[in-house]
Amino acid sequence: MTNPIFTSPEEAEAAFYASLSHADLDGMMAVWSEDEEVVCIHPGSIRLVGIPAIRESWRQLFEAGTRIIVHPTQPVQWLNVMTAVHTVHQRVHLEGDHRLHPPIIATNVFTRGPVGWRMVLHHASPAPDMDNLRGSDSPHIIH
Repeated sequence: MTNPIFTSPEEAEAAFYASLSHADLDGMMAVWSEDEEVVCIHPGSIRLVGIPAIRESWRQLFEAGTRIIVHPTQPVQWLNVMTAVHTVHQRVHLEGDHRLHPPIIATNVFTRGPVGWRMVLHHASPAPDMDNLRGSDSPHIIH
């Protein structure tokens, strides 16, 4: 099976979320660059570096059996000739779970190479409780 050629970062990102929703490991890994230093950080998890570690994390997630449906919203995108950075709010729904889950903020970074656009970084983390932040006099930057 040959990997698809993604002609834009948006096309690669759409394939990422479609693969996630369908628990499609081959489709998911087709989105990722084969560079050695690709990085994936799942919400509340450690930093995974390299294709073998990233593949194993997605395999475990998909084999757990819970179908995860993610709707990216509020995109902010930055693009140059070779790199694209997308940040989105992810609305996550778990099949069979009717609770409203808080959004997850994700950063997806893509690079353009000889076989089209590929993901080099996915970093997802829970969004802060904005109601608590709005009531505070402290700055909203935590670095």
